[in-house]
Amino acid sequence: MTFRTPGIRRRLGGGRSRLLLPALVTLAVLVIAFMTVTSVWTNLLWYRSAGLSSVYTTQLWARVTLFFGGGLLMALVVGVNMAVAHRLRPAYRPLSVEQQGLERYRVLIDPRRRIIAAVTLLLLGVLTGASVAGRWQTWLAFLNRTSFGVKDPQFHKDVSFYVFTYPFLRLVLGVVFATVVLSVLAAVMVHYLYGGLRLQGPGDKVSPAARAHLSVLIGLFVLLKAFAYWFDRYGLVHSERGVRTGASYTDVNALLPAKTILAVIAIVCALLFFSNLLRRGMALPGVGLILLVLSAVLIGGLYPLLIQRFQVKPDEQNKERRFIQRNIDATRTAYGVDGVTLEPYGGHPETDQSKLAADAQALSGVRLLDPAVVSPTYQQLQQNREFYRFPDTLDVDRYQVKGRLEDSVVAVRELSGPPKGQNSWVKDRLIYTHGYGFVRAPGERLTPDGTPDFQQKDIPQKDVSGPPVSTPQIYFGERTTDYSIVGGRGQKEFDHPDPSDSSQQVNSTYQGRGGVRIDSPLNRLLFAAKFQDWNLLLSGAIKKDARILYHRTPREIVHRAAPWLTLDGNPYPVAVGGRIQWVLDGYTTSNGYPYSQTLGLQDATRDTITDTRSAVARQADHKINYLRNSVKATVDAYDGTVHLYLWDEKDPIARTWMKVFPGTVEPKSKIPPGLLEHLRYPEDLFKVQRRILAQYHVTQADAFYGGQGFWDVPEDPSPANKGKTQPPYYLSLRMPQQPGTQQEGTASGQGASDQFGPPRFSLTSVYTPRGQRYLSAFLTADSTPGDAGYGKLRLLEMPTADQPSQPRPQGPGQVQQAFENYTPIRNLLFPNRNSGTETKLGNLLTLPFAGGLLNIEPIYSQTTQSNQSPYPTLLAVLVKYGDVSLAIRSEVPKDVDLLQSALSGLFGRGAGTGQSPGTPPSQPSQPGQPGGAKLSPEAQKAISELSKAIDDFDKAQKAGDYKGMGDAWNRMLQARKALTEAIQKPAK
Repeated sequence: MTFRTPGIRRRLGGGRSRLLLPALVTLAVLVIAFMTVTSVWTNLLWYRSAGLSSVYTTQLWARVTLFFGGGLLMALVVGVNMAVAHRLRPAYRPLSVEQQGLERYRVLIDPRRRIIAAVTLLLLGVLTGASVAGRWQTWLAFLNRTSFGVKDPQFHKDVSFYVFTYPFLRLVLGVVFATVVLSVLAAVMVHYLYGGLRLQGPGDKVSPAARAHLSVLIGLFVLLKAFAYWFDRYGLVHSERGVRTGASYTDVNALLPAKTILAVIAIVCALLFFSNLLRRGMALPGVGLILLVLSAVLIGGLYPLLIQRFQVKPDEQNKERRFIQRNIDATRTAYGVDGVTLEPYGGHPETDQSKLAADAQALSGVRLLDPAVVSPTYQQLQQNREFYRFPDTLDVDRYQVKGRLEDSVVAVRELSGPPKGQNSWVKDRLIYTHGYGFVRAPGERLTPDGTPDFQQKDIPQKDVSGPPVSTPQIYFGERTTDYSIVGGRGQKEFDHPDPSDSSQQVNSTYQGRGGVRIDSPLNRLLFAAKFQDWNLLLSGAIKKDARILYHRTPREIVHRAAPWLTLDGNPYPVAVGGRIQWVLDGYTTSNGYPYSQTLGLQDATRDTITDTRSAVARQADHKINYLRNSVKATVDAYDGTVHLYLWDEKDPIARTWMKVFPGTVEPKSKIPPGLLEHLRYPEDLFKVQRRILAQYHVTQADAFYGGQGFWDVPEDPSPANKGKTQPPYYLSLRMPQQPGTQQEGTASGQGASDQFGPPRFSLTSVYTPRGQRYLSAFLTADSTPGDAGYGKLRLLEMPTADQPSQPRPQGPGQVQQAFENYTPIRNLLFPNRNSGTETKLGNLLTLPFAGGLLNIEPIYSQTTQSNQSPYPTLLAVLVKYGDVSLAIRSEVPKDVDLLQSALSGLFGRGAGTGQSPGTPPSQPSQPGQPGGAKLSPEAQKAISELSKAIDDFDKAQKAGDYKGMGDAWNRMLQARKALTEAIQKPAK
C-alpha cells in the first residue's frame, strides 16, 4: 500500500487538473451569460417603465438577427471551405524537408482538428456578428426607406437610394468580401498543411484539386470586385476630388467610364478563373488578373490624374462650373437654407436725432442679462443650501406676463448630493433624491443693485409672475447622473428646508409613474449586479413599492427613446401646466445626400459656450451633409415621462424611422398649446446653417469659385475668449419689413421704426468678411412658434467695400475695441479692475435699428476678495449706433428702464458726444468756446494736468504698462479734484 499511494495521489492530482480548466471555462460562461441577461433585462424594465418597450425590442431583434446572420454566414462559408480543402488533400505527398516539418504539425493537429476548427469558426462568427450587429440602423432604414421625391443630377436616382440603399449595399459587399477573403486564407492554410500547396519538392507545386478550389474562390473575389466597381460609380456623388463635394468634371468624364470598364474586365477575369474547373493551367487566369491590376492602375488611377492635371487645372473654372452649381443647389437644399436670399440693409442709416430718439422709445425687450455670465449670481442668491447647484450657463426663454412676452433667463435648482461630510449610502440614494425649484428673471429688467429681478424663485416655490409651478421637484435633470431609490412606503425623502425653521426640513415621497419597481428580490439582485452595488440587495431601507430611477438626464432619456436622433447640446427647462418640462431638439442627419457639402458636426457647432461651459454638450465628431430639426422632445422633470413630437412632417428620414418604431412619435398637432409657446429655433441647427451660409449665400457658380464674397463667423470679442467663435444669441427684436413691402430709408416725417415689424423672439448672429473685421451680414432665425414665421431665416447684407458712398458697420471686435478705447468707459472700467473688483463683459448684442445697427453690451462687476462669495452684478450698459456715438449708464436708477436711460444719452441729451445724463464731460469747456466762461489760472492749470494725465494713460495702456496706467490714473484724480476746487472760486 505504501508503494501505491504516490501513484494514486498523482492520478487524483491529474484528475483535478483536468477538471479545473473546464470548470473555470464553465464559470466564465455562466458569469458572462448572467451579466448579459442582467443588462438586457434591466434595460427592458427601463423601457417598459417609460412605455417604450417596442423601441428596445426592435433594436434587440435587429441586433440579434444581424449578429447571428452575419456570424453564421462567416462561420458557414469559411467552415465549408476548410472542410473542402481538407477533403481535397492529396493522398501522396513527395518527401521533402518542408513536408517532414509539416508532418509534425499534422500529427499534432489531426486528433484535435474538429475542436480547433470549431473554436476558430466560433471566434470568426462572434467577431463578424458583433461588427454587423452594430450596423442595425443601416439595415432597418433600408427596409423602411422613404422616397425624398428629389433625384440627383448625375444618375437621376431618388436621394433615398444614396441615403438608405447605397449604405446597405456597401455593408453587404463588405461582409461578403471579408467572408471570401477569410475563406481564401483558410483554404490556403489547409491546402498547405496537407500538401495541396508546396514550396519545395519535384512536380507541380499546386495539386489539381487545390488549384480548382482556389480558382473558384479567387474568381468569386474578382466577381465581387466587379460589383464593387459598379456601385463605386454611384459613390462618385460624394467625391472630394473637385472644388467641392460631388462628382467633378474628372469624376464624370474619366473615373465614371473607368469604373464601368473595370467592372467589365473584372467579370471577364472572374470567368477565366472559373474556367479552371474544366481545364488545368493558370496562364489565362493569371493574364486576366494582371490585366485587371494594370487597368486599375492605368484606367482607374493614372488616366483620371492626367485629365485632372492637363484638362481641368488649366481651365478649372469653366470645367467645374456645372458641378459647382450642382453642389451649391444640393447643399442649400440639404441644410434647409435654399429659401434664404440676401436682403440689402444698412445703406441709409437714420441720422436725425429726434427720429432716432423716437425709435429708441419703441425699442423694448432687449435682454441685458447674459445667461453665460450670471450663473454665479443665481447660485449665490437662489442656491438656498450648499447642496443645490445651477448650471454654469443658463437658458433663455420667454413668458407671457401681463399680456406681453418677456424674454427671461431661466434655470432649475438641481441637487448635487447630501451636505458636505454627510455622505452615506442611504443619504445618497434614498434621502437626497431630487432638486427643487424653477428660477426665472426677466432679461431686460434688473433690481437697483444690478442683480436679476427674480419673478419665480425661492424655496418653497414662489411665483411673482408667470405660470405657477405646483410640482417643483427635479427628479430628472442635467446633473442627475446617479441612481436613486424613491417612492417606498413610509420613505422620507428630503424635499426642501422648512421656511419657518431653517434647522428643520420638509419631507416628501415620490408619487410618479417613472422608474422601475425594485421591491422584489430578483430585481434587487439584478440591479445590484448592474450597478455593482450590493447595498441594493442587502439594505433593509428599501421599502415596499420602492422604485429605482436611473438614466435620468434628459439627453440620455431622449436618446434611448429615439436612438435615430442626434440631439441638440442645450436642453432647456420650461414651466408649463404647473410642472417643469425639459425641452430638447432632435435632428435627423445623413452623410449620403448627393452633391451636398460635408461638414464636421462638432466643428460646425463649436463656440465660446461649448468650449468653456459644461452645461452645453459638445456634439460628436460626425460627418454630415444633411440636417433637419425633425422632432421636438420633452422630458418631465418629476417623473421622466418622455414625449416625441414630429416637427418637420416632410422629412423623409423621420418618416422612415416612424415606420421602424411606429407609435413612438406623436403628430405635431398633439403638442400642448402651453408648451408650443416655449419652443424655439435650435442652436446647433442654426450654427450649422450659419456656417453653410458663410459661403453658400453665394449662389452663382463663377462667383462661388472665386470665393471673394465668402464670410467668417467672428471671434467672440471678449478678451477672455480669444480665438473662440462668437455664439448666437436669443433675444426679441424687430426686423425690417421684407423688400417690396416697404422701401428702405425714411420718408419725411416718418420714423425708421415704421419700416420694422413687431418684436419676435429670434436667434441671431453676424458675419465679417474673410480676413477683415467689418460687419458683412446679419443672420436671424425666427423662433416664434405657432405661425408661418417660425424657422424663417433672414440674411441682411451690409454695404461692402465696393460701395464707398455707404457706411460700413463695424464688426464685434471693432465695436468692443471702440468701447474699450472710449475714455468715459475706460475711466469706469479701470478703477474696478484695479480695486479688488474684476469686470466681466456680457454678450455683445447686435440688432437692426433705424436703418443701421445698434450694439448693446452689458458690463458686470465682481469682487475678487477671497473672503467673499463672488458673483457678478450689472455695472453698466454700453450702447453704440454708427461710428462714434457711444453712451454708458453706470447707475441703475430705481423704477427706471436701464436700456432706455442709456439710449436717452445716445439719442437725447448728449447725443453725438457719447455722454449720458449725469455723466461729466471728459473735457471741460475751454475759454472762447460756445457756452464757455473765462477760467482762472488754477482751473486752466488743472485742465492742462488732466489732459496730460489722460494722454499718459492712453500711452501706458497701449504699451501694456499697468504701473504707468496706475500713476496716470492717480494724477487724473488729483487733477480732477483740483479742477473742481478751482471752478468753485470766482475767476480773477
